[in-house]
Amino acid sequence: MGAPVNWPARIAWLVFALYFAYALSHLQLTPARFIAGLDFGYKFLAKLFPPDFQRWELLLKGLKESLEIAILASVLGLIISLPVSLLAARNLMPAWVTWPARMLMVVCRSFHPVIIAILFVKAVGFGALAGILALTVASLGFLGKLFTEAIEEISLKQVEAVRATGAPFMSVIAFGVAPQVFSRFIGFASYELDSNLRNSTMVGIVGAGGIGGTLFAAFQRFDYDFVCAIILSIIGMIIVGEVLTHVVKKVFRA
Repeated sequence: MGAPVNWPARIAWLVFALYFAYALSHLQLTPARFIAGLDFGYKFLAKLFPPDFQRWELLLKGLKESLEIAILASVLGLIISLPVSLLAARNLMPAWVTWPARMLMVVCRSFHPVIIAILFVKAVGFGALAGILALTVASLGFLGKLFTEAIEEISLKQVEAVRATGAPFMSVIAFGVAPQVFSRFIGFASYELDSNLRNSTMVGIVGAGGIGGTLFAAFQRFDYDFVCAIILSIIGMIIVGEVLTHVVKKVFRA
């Protein structure tokens, strides 16, 4: 006899197929619309080239501000995430301590950085401060979760050995926990810096400082050749950031 038919799985796939067809029809994704979009896309790309780098001073100013926002937000997020992740680790703290810390991280991860940036722009006004605060919140949610998971995966034998000497809590953390997670923390922190470099360009679109504001203004002026220069500069900044984070990882893991 053959294997029994998995009716729940078949029904689930059928429901998914029906919903997929419904979504296609409801969103009006027709071949004619797709072909028209290709034509508009070609005309838009033709306007982007050649890129205009004549306003390089304005370009460098925006990139510099984005870089500053990303670095400051990453450092602040790292500083705040370390104690919060310790409080959220179930293998080190009781439940009444871990749940509030975990809820804080969940709230920070619940919204996209752009949404958080809009809130901070309303709260503190336009400028880099709103971007720094928004990306700090996003970093807390991301780094806090990763740090907590890394701490919960450590071997408790080393922790118990330090505790057996009568060492205080901070010594247990310094000698029993930190050596086991340090290299992973460096990797997480460098990845978050890379992420904040990208996000710093997005939050600027809503007025939170950085090159994103320059990009949005260029779009509004239909200044597409300058838009292309900005996009290429952002790509270059991300590539440089990727190289630097790789170097940092190698240095700390050596």
